[in-house]
Amino acid sequence: MNISENSRVWIYQSDRILQPIEVTQIQDKLNSFTSQWLAHGHELVAAAEIRYNQFIVLSVDEEKVGATGCSIDKSVKLMKDLELEFSINLFDRFSLAYRDGEVVQTVNRDEFEKLLKAEVITSETIVFNNLVSTRKELNNSWEVPLKNTWHAQVFGSLILT
Repeated sequence: MNISENSRVWIYQSDRILQPIEVTQIQDKLNSFTSQWLAHGHELVAAAEIRYNQFIVLSVDEEKVGATGCSIDKSVKLMKDLELEFSINLFDRFSLAYRDGEVVQTVNRDEFEKLLKAEVITSETIVFNNLVSTRKELNNSWEVPLKNTWHAQVFGSLILT
């Protein structure tokens, strides 16, 4: 993907792993959307990708043309349409993803807390920080140990070092 590391990103985490055929179909829809995505009549330099068959990442190089409220609303509508078509949830902010070895696991907040208490998840467990806002952060700060993310602030009292 040839887009600036300073590009703005939005990460949408699916509540389940997407099947290969779904990944292909969704990627086609994302490619079509980003190739026609406009902000006040100006073409956005944008790209989209699916990582780990579960995370949809939209990127806009705002050094060229900035995303606007209306253009962001259009991307949210696309995500809502994908939710309906593929029976997925992309807006559950209480769903947390972490690595269990090479496998990405997704659990709700209550289950995450239980796993912390049981020491299945520790301060060193790799979690996905979907709050990153640039491609550079996506590449450097998206998959990081729990102790280095916002998760540590929220679940601090449960984290055993």
